[in-house]
Parts: sequence; structure tokens; C-alpha cells
Amino acid sequence: MSSRNKRIPPLLITVDGPAGAGKTTVSRSLAARLGFLYVDTGALYRAVAFEAVSRGVDTEKDDELDRLASGMDLAFVHKDGGVRLLSGGKDISDAIRTPRITMLASAVSARPPVRRALLDVQKRMGAEKAAVFEGRDMGTVVFPDADVKFFLTAGLAARARRRFIEYGDAGNQRFEDVLNDMKRRDENDSNRALAPLCAAPDAIIIDSTDMNPEAVTDAMAAHVYSRHG
Repeated sequence: MSSRNKRIPPLLITVDGPAGAGKTTVSRSLAARLGFLYVDTGALYRAVAFEAVSRGVDTEKDDELDRLASGMDLAFVHKDGGVRLLSGGKDISDAIRTPRITMLASAVSARPPVRRALLDVQKRMGAEKAAVFEGRDMGTVVFPDADVKFFLTAGLAARARRRFIEYGDAGNQRFEDVLNDMKRRDENDSNRALAPLCAAPDAIIIDSTDMNPEAVTDAMAAHVYSRHG
């Protein structure tokens, strides 16, 4: 029987890693293959960044960020065959995928009030398991007792190239700009004092530099079924 057809118990699976490693694509694919819920936690931080810009919130002031993040109504919904993120009932899925929001999201994700507010949101989402959570600190901070933990990485140039293609014309950036932005984001995410980006000690590390998404998903699914199938 192929791994696509096997049944497994409800599990909580985390997929962490740096920007551009392919986490979104393979996490969504893995969740679909297992019949689990897919949760893009990075989108939650992007939502805070987007709303901060929209509402003129000073992201350097924790009290303003606290009021913003604590009062946000965020929800993932299935629509048109995909998962969309709503903020206050408004679909912001596309608006949060710009270079400006991407960089700001990295900054606000390190602010304690934002992390506190979204930590509660994420834990509620994971209470019933049967979910794949994608992010930066899912296996180290949010769900240290997750059933399966993956850390997906890739070379800097490969990750920047993927992000450059993802932005397309909307990014209005040169490849060199995307590469430098990603390098700065790597440094910010890895060196911040609060929940720095790192692999959990018990995480399965996968380097996707020379792998396509299907191959990465196959490798992840094979590991899940070998342990829990």
C-alpha cells in the first residue's frame, strides 16, 4: 500500500526552517497527503505586520503592538481549493505576501507582546492535533512535545532564487536585492534573543537545495509512516 493511502493516528507535526526553504509548499502538500489541517503560522505574523502598517501602529512600541495583536480576529478558512487567512473577516492572504510585509513580519515576530498573543492562538489550533504547523519555532517553542518535527533548510542562493520567482513582477526587485534581504532576515531570525531560529534537538533535518517539493514531501511522509503508520 502506498503512503498516500495509509491511515495514521492524529499527529501534531511541525515544520520549521529559514525563509525560502520551501516550507509552505511541502507543509501544505504533506498535510493534504495525510488528511491533516495545514497551519501557516508565518502568515499570522505577516498579518500583524500588515495590520500595523494599515492602522499606523508604531512597531517599535510594545504597548501599541500589544493592543493590536491581542485584539485581532484571525482565522484560516478553506476557499477555492486552498487555505485563506482572514483578519476581521477580510481576506488578506495576498496582501501579506509583499517584500515590505515580509521584512516587517520578521521584526514584529521578535516582539514579546506579539509572540504572547499568537502563541495562544497557535496552541488552540493545535489542541486537537491532526495538523501540520509551519513556522520558525514550532518544534522548539510552541509545540516542544510535537509528535514529529522537521527542520527544512536549503542554501541561501537557492532560497533567494525561489523567493525571487515567487515575488514575480509584484516584487519589483532585483535578485541581488532579494538575496541581501534574505541574508539579513536569516541573521535577524537566528540571532534574536527571543525564540531564535534553530532546529529542535529531535528534529529531522532535510536539505531541499537539490530536491523538488514532491521529493521533500515523499521523504517527510515516509518518515511519518515509518514511525506511526
